Amino acid sequence: MTSAFVDAPGAVLGVSGVPLHLGNPVAEGRVLDDGAWVLLPREVLRLTGADRLTWLDSITTQAIARLQPGVSTETLVLSPEGRIEHAMRLVDDGDSLWAIVDAGRADALEAWLTRMRFWAQVDIARVDVPVVGWTGSIGPVGVAWDDPWPLVAEGGVRYGSGEDLGPWGWHETAVTGDVGEPPAIAGTLALDARRIAAGRPTIADVDDRTIPHELDWLATAVHLAKGCYRGQETVAKVHNLGSPPRRLALLHLDGSDAVLPFAGDVVTAAGAEVGRITVAAQHHELGPVALAMLKRSVDPDASLVVLAGDEDVPVAAAQQVLVPPTAGHAHRPPRLPRLGAVRRPTA
Repeated sequence: MTSAFVDAPGAVLGVSGVPLHLGNPVAEGRVLDDGAWVLLPREVLRLTGADRLTWLDSITTQAIARLQPGVSTETLVLSPEGRIEHAMRLVDDGDSLWAIVDAGRADALEAWLTRMRFWAQVDIARVDVPVVGWTGSIGPVGVAWDDPWPLVAEGGVRYGSGEDLGPWGWHETAVTGDVGEPPAIAGTLALDARRIAAGRPTIADVDDRTIPHELDWLATAVHLAKGCYRGQETVAKVHNLGSPPRRLALLHLDGSDAVLPFAGDVVTAAGAEVGRITVAAQHHELGPVALAMLKRSVDPDASLVVLAGDEDVPVAAAQQVLVPPTAGHAHRPPRLPRLGAVRRPTA
C-alpha cells in the first residue's frame, strides 16, 4: 500500500520506515506549497461504543462530547500537574472515533485509555493502516483529519498574534483502502520545515515539563470552559492568574556554517543556557529555521546562540515570537491594600 512512497526514486528512509526525503528536501518544500503527499510515522486507534465521545471528553482537554461526524479536532491528555502526556488528532465518522498519534505512542496511550474506561461503553482498538499527510485539494481515500491550526477553536485562546507565519493547510488521512497515485511526494524533512515556519506545535516539541500554554496549544487543543478533567486546575490557574514558565519561539538561524542543530541542542543568551531546540530544518524560503523552548524571561530582541551538534558549533539565531512573554494573566484581580495599612492623604 505504501510502495509509491518507499520505492520512489531517491527515497531515503528514516528509522520509522517512511521517507525523510527523496533527494532534495528543500525542493520538496516547494512541492508541498503546490500540493503533495507525505507518508507519515503515525499510529491509529479507533474508539467505538455509545459513550466514546462523552467519555473521552471527560478525561481530556478538548470539548468533544458533541463532536459531529466529519469534524476534526485535537485533544491532549495531561498529568495531574497539567503536563502534556499524549496528543490525539481526532475525527468521528458517525460510528467510530479515529485517533491519529505519532509513531511509538499508541501503546502507552491505549493502555492509559483502557485503565480509564471503567464502566463506559467504549472499545479501544489499534488499526494497522498507513497515514498519509497532504497539502492542496486532493488527498487519498480514507478517514481524513483536517488540521484546525492556525485557527482558534471554540473555547480556545491564542497568545501569539499569528502574524508572519508560513502557510500550513495540513490534512492527515488514515488510508483504509488503496493509497492510490500521489499527485506529488515529499519527505518528512520538508514537512518539518513547513511546520516550523507555521509555528505548529506537536508532541515532538514536548518534554516532561511542558504545559499547553508554552506551545500556544490552547488555540486548538484545549477548551477553557468545559468541565473538569485531569490537569484542568493548572490550565486554568496559569491562563487566568499566572504565566507559563517557558515559551515556544521560532528561530531564524545563521546558515553560514551550514550546520543544523538537533532536537535537544542548547540555546544560549550572553553565554547562559536559556532553552533547547525541539526541531530544526532547512526551509526553501526562510533558510535554516528551528523551534525552541525558551525561558519566558528571555528578551525577544536578545541575540541568541545555538550550540549545534556533537561539537557544539555556535550558530547565531534571531527570534520570531510565537508565544509572547506576556502570555497568561487573563484575569488580573485588583491589588488590595494590606491590612493595617495607613492611607496617606493626597496633596
